[in-house]
Amino acid sequence: MGRGGVALARVAVVVRAGAAPLWWLGLLAAALGAVLPVSLTGRRIGLLAGAALFIVAAAVVSGARRRRYTHFAGAASRAAKADFLQDRAVTVRTWRRARRWWLLLAFVAAAGSSFALPGAGGLLMAGAGVGLRLKAAWLGRTERAADALLWVRTDWVPRGAPVGRAVRGFRTTGPGAGDAAPGGARRR
Repeated sequence: MGRGGVALARVAVVVRAGAAPLWWLGLLAAALGAVLPVSLTGRRIGLLAGAALFIVAAAVVSGARRRRYTHFAGAASRAAKADFLQDRAVTVRTWRRARRWWLLLAFVAAAGSSFALPGAGGLLMAGAGVGLRLKAAWLGRTERAADALLWVRTDWVPRGAPVGRAVRGFRTTGPGAGDAAPGGARRR
């Protein structure tokens, strides 16, 4: 650590930032697939496969890398007074802008897969969004149990997840810091 402060983003907000676009774009792609008149497998098979993919995606995404999150949370250092805490809206906007083309590409792929399995690709995307939401809720419970909010440096996040290869650790603040509640939701 140096003498100057760094910008910090909430870990739960970064995780939760992708949940809404994946959910809504996935539902839109599934709806487009459900109204297609012609497909290789039929609407019923496609939607049943999509429901199974939804459940599997939600479980896999919500459980992925939990050990690494727990390790970083346990080894987190206290944020310095000079550190800058980034607003929730700025974190969400930055995450979504950096990945807007990937989200668009995923939507096109999910909608295009509806010619083979109607609605399955869209429900897979929506399941990933639900998994991110569940992971953010789990992080919120972790923050409440520790009575501390988890933060990550913003210069480490653009290249991946809040526990990606570039991330070396988390920092903590008290539960009143920032404008997001535990779990990344808006503070009321």
